[in-house]
Amino acid sequence: MSPWSYVKHLRLLYNRSADTHVPRIVTTTALAEGVLKKVTPRPSAICPIHLLIAIVLLTITATIYYAFRRKTVYLVDYACFRPSFNLRCTKASFLEHAHLSSLLDDSTVNFIETILKRSGMSDETYVPPMLHYIEPYCGLYEARTEAELVVFSVTDDLFAKTCISHDAIGVLITTSSIFCPIPSIADMIVNRYKLRDDLRVMNLSGMACSASVTAVGLASKMLQVMPWGSHALIVSTETLGSGHYQGNTRSMQLPNILFCMGGVAKLLSTSRSMARFQLAHVTRIITAANNSAYRCAYLEEDEKGILGTRLTKDLMIVAGDALKGNLIASGPLVLPTSELIKYFLFGIVEKVLYWRKIRPYIPNFCVAFEHICIHVGGPAVISSIQRGLNLSDKHVEPSRMTLYRFGNQSAASVWYELAYIDAKGLMNKGDRVWMIGFGAGYECNTASWMCIQSSSCVDGPWANCINCYPMDIH
Repeated sequence: MSPWSYVKHLRLLYNRSADTHVPRIVTTTALAEGVLKKVTPRPSAICPIHLLIAIVLLTITATIYYAFRRKTVYLVDYACFRPSFNLRCTKASFLEHAHLSSLLDDSTVNFIETILKRSGMSDETYVPPMLHYIEPYCGLYEARTEAELVVFSVTDDLFAKTCISHDAIGVLITTSSIFCPIPSIADMIVNRYKLRDDLRVMNLSGMACSASVTAVGLASKMLQVMPWGSHALIVSTETLGSGHYQGNTRSMQLPNILFCMGGVAKLLSTSRSMARFQLAHVTRIITAANNSAYRCAYLEEDEKGILGTRLTKDLMIVAGDALKGNLIASGPLVLPTSELIKYFLFGIVEKVLYWRKIRPYIPNFCVAFEHICIHVGGPAVISSIQRGLNLSDKHVEPSRMTLYRFGNQSAASVWYELAYIDAKGLMNKGDRVWMIGFGAGYECNTASWMCIQSSSCVDGPWANCINCYPMDIH
């Protein structure tokens, strides 16, 4: 092929390609330009009203989100009551007063001596001033004085630790089972510290040893409907003088022997600033629909008309059933997935092999919590829970040592256990704490916390004796 013929073929090929593809490219480009002009507005086309509508919609969306989002509740700090040394009551003194009392017969005195030996308490427990008399007398004045001594002391300590303004308190909850004066204990606090007049105030009574955990759950719910950063003050105590029994019914003498002086103040907030613990879950179980559970801890008069609190023999069984119900409710919330799967598989095996007696699987709660605070109802209560949950001696050490050093302080006892853990320097950031409280009704309430800041303060109820613990008390 000659060079001229080659050039001629190339020109023909170019003309055909141009006629076929160039119009398509031009058409596509023109259409794209038109679409972009319609879709993309010019800067001058964005009116101020459009921006205003967009801002309003974003504001409404953000407001709805934050309004319905559950607020995280934190424990800023707590303070436990530290009795003065002159309120100490040794077991020998308690027994001597029982011998010298004209109100108690010999069988009652022997019973008191037996219970004191098995109580698991030391000679370092405390009782209010009126119970140091051989024939204790507690009128309204003495009961109010006892309540003020504990309540004002712990509240002063808490305000000093947190450095919070009194006007920052938006919620006040107090707990006292038996002593309910007029005005209430909550009103005593409002009057003493001149708290603001729009304060939300609640005074809980009759809940006994579970009241402190109950109050935490109630404060958490109230903080959900309050502005972010609000604070709730909870003060728990039990006045022993007003509930002191002076008869000879053994089941009504038990509270006289086991309960000792104590109290605690806690500050909760929805602000993480300066907080020490984050509240994870609060679970409440009440079994009052059952008659035996309802009457196992019952304030009544004996056959001679003497008022006192009766603790029945069904108490341990009722407490076990209440704890079981609480574990079923709280287990899925706190246990890791591996433990839940084991529990589920064992349940299937138990149903399939129903003709065989298979021991039920008890989840390992030690993998869910580093520290466990069990209500110090007595050595039998602590040992029963330890066996039932397969806990180590280290897990129940705070409970046993609190019982030994301070006795049963009702609702405040779990906080003395937390103070023991802090005083021993065992609480680290990220540690999880489980509080188990039992109370009249019958109730079993639990609260789980996560530490977000370890304590740097060595001041507390254990400050002058922590180096002596743990002790061998067996």
